[in-house]
Amino acid sequence: MNNVKAIIPAAGFGTRFLPSTKTIPKELLPIIDKPSIHYIIEEGINSGIKDFVIITSKNKKNIEDYFDFYPELEDMLKTHKKEHLLSNISKIIKTANFLYIRQKEQLGLGHAIWTARKAFSKEHLAIFLPDDIITGTIPGMAQLIKVASQEKCNVIAVQEVSKEEVNRYGVIAIRRQFSPNLFQVKELIEKPPINKAPSNLAIIGRYVLSPNIFDSLENLKFGSGGEIQLTDGIQNLLLNGEKVFAYKIQGKRYDTGVPLGWLKTNIDFALKDPRYSKEIMKYLCELDKDILLMQGQTEALQKRKNIQTI
Repeated sequence: MNNVKAIIPAAGFGTRFLPSTKTIPKELLPIIDKPSIHYIIEEGINSGIKDFVIITSKNKKNIEDYFDFYPELEDMLKTHKKEHLLSNISKIIKTANFLYIRQKEQLGLGHAIWTARKAFSKEHLAIFLPDDIITGTIPGMAQLIKVASQEKCNVIAVQEVSKEEVNRYGVIAIRRQFSPNLFQVKELIEKPPINKAPSNLAIIGRYVLSPNIFDSLENLKFGSGGEIQLTDGIQNLLLNGEKVFAYKIQGKRYDTGVPLGWLKTNIDFALKDPRYSKEIMKYLCELDKDILLMQGQTEALQKRKNIQTI
């Protein structure tokens, strides 16, 4: 499947990270020394995609600036023989094509995708949600594109979650299972009540969809959360006779859309980075000793308090 163009919805306010995201787009918050959206673009390029449509909103121009050349900075770095500091982003800028479309109203993920309709003709959509970073031997999106090409179908990425978490996600009902990782979808339900979830296979931030998704989203009513939901649009594709498969991506998913997930991602990436792994591991071991010491003191104080109350 060569005719694929990427969409990255990046118009949200990022309220979970306020006040930082008052002026800095959430997508530019760093994971070590690269913003989260940088990893998304790398995954896309490594999946054979060169054209990226990024859905933005007011105060998101920094994303455009990030994926552009900065001659003054580049000249300064060249003078000091530090060009390598920008080599990675410079390669992306030379390789990829970027188109920015503003979402004028925050009406949900489905609406964000629909705003890009005029940027597509017959291309399939490779949708990346920038909160999800996926690492592995084979890029996550490349795995979905392969399935979409072989099966001539729409494909959504899923992962197993605990029963207690299903009401946080879109969840699939299974029509047929082809392998441990590949399923034909019967129905998609956005954030179902725990007792009504048809499975524990939750939709995560990667999709390959036919261009018919734009017509499918055209006249949708507001769904879960009072928003236009992409899952409802995909459900319309099913009702119109298109095949929708779900695939458990092989790799590790990091949720950088909440502060705790962002912190965990930074720690995990630092532990895998040869520049920082040794010092980070040393620091965590020392921190662990301090925590154990504090816990021991707390337990001793609690025992003393219990003795005094007898």
